[in-house]
Amino acid sequence: MRKLIAFDEDTFDKLKQLGRDRMATFQELADEAFADLLKKHGIPIDLRDALRKSARLDSESSKLAARPKVRKAKSR
Repeated sequence: MRKLIAFDEDTFDKLKQLGRDRMATFQELADEAFADLLKKHGIPIDLRDALRKSARLDSESSKLAARPKVRKAKSR
């Protein structure tokens, strides 16, 4: 899917220079930036990420359910 994004001239020049320095295309820079943004907010990037996150949540919930509840002794 294609979307139009506007950058001010100075930002675009810096992004082009970063791409040249890293020998990366503008698309590769954008892919990396959006992947980092999604990761920051805890949104899975692809199916593998979603499955990994789901498995982690399942194991955490099973650990919580397996813990015995500890009662405090009544003080007299």
